[in-house]
Amino acid sequence: MKRSEVDRNKLSPMMQQYMEIKDKYDDSIIFFRLGDFYEMFFEDAITASRVLELTLTGKQAGLSERVPMCGIPHHAYSTYVDTLIDKGYKVAIVEQIEDPKEAKGMVQRDVVQVITKGTRIDSNIDSKNNNFIANIYAFSYCFGISYIDISTGEVYCSLVEGESDRIIKEVIRHNFKEVIVNNDIDREIVDNLRTQHEILVTITKDELDDKNYEYIYKDIEDVRLISTLKHLLFYILDTKKGDMHHLQRAQILKGSEYLEFDVNTKKNLELVETLRNRERQYSLLWLLDKCKTAMGSRYLKNNIENPLTDKDMIERRYDIVSKLSTEFILRDDLIKELSNVYDLERLCGRITYGNLNAKDLLQLKSSISSLPRIKEILEELKYDKKIETFEDLYLLLDKAILEDAPFTLHEGRLIKEGYNEELDQLKSISSGSKDYILTLEKEEKERTGIKNLKVGFNKVFGYYIEVSKGQVELVKEEYGYERKQTLANCERYITKDLKEKENIILGAEEKIINLEYKLFMDIREVVKRYVSKLQKVARIISEVDMLQSFSIVSDNYKFVRPELTTDRVVKMIECRHPVVEQVMKDKYIANDIIMDKTTDILLITGPNMAGKSTYMRQCAITVIMAQIGCFVPCKSCLMPIFDKIFTRIGASDDLVSGESTFMVEMKEANYAISEATENSLILFDELGRGTATYDGMSLAQAILEYIHDSIKAKTMFSTHYHELTSLEKDLKHLKNVHVSAIEDNGHITFLHKVKAGAVDKSYGIHVASLAKLPKSLIDRADDILNVYEKKNIKKETFTQTSLFELTESESVEKVDPIREKLKELNPLEMTPMEALSYLYELNKEAKEKK
Repeated sequence: MKRSEVDRNKLSPMMQQYMEIKDKYDDSIIFFRLGDFYEMFFEDAITASRVLELTLTGKQAGLSERVPMCGIPHHAYSTYVDTLIDKGYKVAIVEQIEDPKEAKGMVQRDVVQVITKGTRIDSNIDSKNNNFIANIYAFSYCFGISYIDISTGEVYCSLVEGESDRIIKEVIRHNFKEVIVNNDIDREIVDNLRTQHEILVTITKDELDDKNYEYIYKDIEDVRLISTLKHLLFYILDTKKGDMHHLQRAQILKGSEYLEFDVNTKKNLELVETLRNRERQYSLLWLLDKCKTAMGSRYLKNNIENPLTDKDMIERRYDIVSKLSTEFILRDDLIKELSNVYDLERLCGRITYGNLNAKDLLQLKSSISSLPRIKEILEELKYDKKIETFEDLYLLLDKAILEDAPFTLHEGRLIKEGYNEELDQLKSISSGSKDYILTLEKEEKERTGIKNLKVGFNKVFGYYIEVSKGQVELVKEEYGYERKQTLANCERYITKDLKEKENIILGAEEKIINLEYKLFMDIREVVKRYVSKLQKVARIISEVDMLQSFSIVSDNYKFVRPELTTDRVVKMIECRHPVVEQVMKDKYIANDIIMDKTTDILLITGPNMAGKSTYMRQCAITVIMAQIGCFVPCKSCLMPIFDKIFTRIGASDDLVSGESTFMVEMKEANYAISEATENSLILFDELGRGTATYDGMSLAQAILEYIHDSIKAKTMFSTHYHELTSLEKDLKHLKNVHVSAIEDNGHITFLHKVKAGAVDKSYGIHVASLAKLPKSLIDRADDILNVYEKKNIKKETFTQTSLFELTESESVEKVDPIREKLKELNPLEMTPMEALSYLYELNKEAKEKK
């Protein structure tokens, strides 16, 4: 049965209420609260029962046929929500919004929040990653993009100019899971995000018109960015339906302030996850993350994805890392205190929004308790930012909140004795009454002589006196027992005095729970006033935690402080790939990466598996580490500040869009040479291998010449086209290097050492042998290779003469008649005398031509 097929006039009042709410939230699965369960109906029930593996049942709703229904316990809803969100669904939570005691007729219900991939604010989200929701606002000539982590309050915005593929790349680079777009967006962008990247996309035109949130964008002058932010803010506030004043002032991101690279570079260099398993382990982030707080880990990840380009800011971080490594005793004290600091950013989010519990406030208290010592340590280290210590807030929380308070807020046991006089009095009454119950049981046993008599309690009947079946005959009328319930093995009774005490006890306990909840909410309101200051402290602690992590890894792995230069010189002595070095079993072979003022391009040759790709990657990773303020895996390092990194490493078909390996190669190459400047770093690994040999070699040479003459970016270019090595003679800023190997009796040994000069052999068959291909196959490949080598069919590399087209006379190869005659000659069919005579004639002809 579908919702659209139902005659609503016949529905029960409750189901009519459901239908009205569902009409407003048609794109969400409704969790409809009924008693202790959230229930789903119609199509929602069918979908949820399948995805969550629930039993699909039916419910009487006033119709002749039962409507589809499934349900889940309200206290365990978060696990089910997680599953639905991960599958790309939205979930709307419906609760009672009025007190049932005061309701006239049907209790009023409504949506209290909508939960989506990008709007989660609970404690179940990944603590080490931001959970951004983004929007794209299409203008006629550019795109506005903003993104917000609701759980931490971070707000960012920027303008993106260019074609639609540029905005898609920006979304993919940040790994957004949910994107809001305005009505003017090109629908191809929406389809691309949904189908190729499985991103939840919502189209809406609404913008926020609420002066209470103007502070987020009031310092921004560009009206396009303001419209972009208001568009996203409307969706967030409409979805969360709560106080979101923990959202911070928007930060405008400018490309010039950060080292830029696209999602392919991020993947190729395995900065935050590995290529193969897409896991954090064995990525650069995994290696560098020795942070003690979740905030520090997120801040580190953000910096790896957005390295700095400001020399002063980078040098400042170097100074702090150096100081921490020198003052290692203070650093150890700092690490100890940081270990007690919880996720202040997300605690602030829950405090403001209101979905916190007593455990959150206890975590806040623990965090604040470490701030005074952290402040002292930072002052001793001469750290240039000050933090508040919130002693008054600590005293409030220490005085008010019980250390063993439960997760829920409606069971009591939240507030300490001594905090509120009225609460203490109620607890005294309740406690005294409970003591009365214990005394009553003892007295009744003595009075009646019934040894197994006991006083119990349940929510249905309240307090009762229980007597086993074997002792029931001992109950006499003068005891004043009134039978209340008969069970298989006992009888339960009540008395007038017991009922009176029950009313006192239960009345006191209800008042205690209500009063504790009110006091807790009052405390929350006090804590809310500190949120903006707590967020500032959280950001400082995030940076401090990241820098102590840099200090630890620099000491452990023998990293050195880079020297930043304004000259275009790269001199990385004994550079290593930091991750490979830590995971490999053998000793890592360090290599120099040197590009002086006269060298822009390193053309790298050498066998497969010799380490060309690793050599290139370690250069880029060293640059990124240096520009986030970390020391680097070298003996010494001199380098400029780069503005962009471009990589083309590895080859893969884009099956979704139907693009071949070679098309992907060419698109990425085009992106690099279109966007690169002389201050960029380009890494091209075996570019051109996706097509026929001569096509690939020609394109590779043309790209090298273009970079050399037009871009002048620092470039590392590995190749198996050994003919390209002759370019060193014609391109004055290109230098040949090779990764060496030794061949002995058909066996190859990789030395992994980069040396000057070129090699002219790939050792591909030797690598195939190492891969244990059948010996007969290897021998056959050797025979075929010998035939090709004897044919000598290699073409010469053309010398560059101009970047412009060749003239017709230059482009047509001249025919040498003597060479042609020699080609037609068959020496095996000639006598020695004929051969000498023919040679004499050719010699004479050559002299005459000269």
